[in-house]
Amino acid sequence: MAPPAPRRSRSLLTALLRTGTAGPAADAALVAVRVVMVWIFTYYGARKLFGAFHGLGIHGTGLYFSHTAHLHPGEFFAVLGGVIEFGGAIALALGIGARLAGLALFGDMVMAMITVTWSTGIASTTAPPGYQLNLAVSVLALVVVAFGAGRFSLDTLLARRLGGGGRP
Repeated sequence: MAPPAPRRSRSLLTALLRTGTAGPAADAALVAVRVVMVWIFTYYGARKLFGAFHGLGIHGTGLYFSHTAHLHPGEFFAVLGGVIEFGGAIALALGIGARLAGLALFGDMVMAMITVTWSTGIASTTAPPGYQLNLAVSVLALVVVAFGAGRFSLDTLLARRLGGGGRP
């Protein structure tokens, strides 16, 4: 007999929140990965959404996306990119929904490479810059997708509260 639907959804949620690392050293490494990603994506997301750090804001980023990245409507993609980056940074800082945030940030970086930086090569000295930063950060995002946020996260706390133990 099939388990009731709430149990199945709880199992899925627990599997999504569960962190699978190999001890304290791996958990410390995941904290370092998250800190670096939070720093980078807070900066870029705030530039897009709020014009912080001398950024273009939504309108200016939208124009850039329309003309340089050929993404239309540019302002929609400016908001989408900003929300993914800034929201992903907040999720990683708290360690909540880290795997989903990592997947979204990975997609964001792949789109940046496809639409803007790939044509200039890995280490361009002209505008737009090369794709080396996009490549490095996308791999860091995949680390979070693969291993979760680690022991020091709200994901682990929620998994424990849901009865999943928080660790495999």
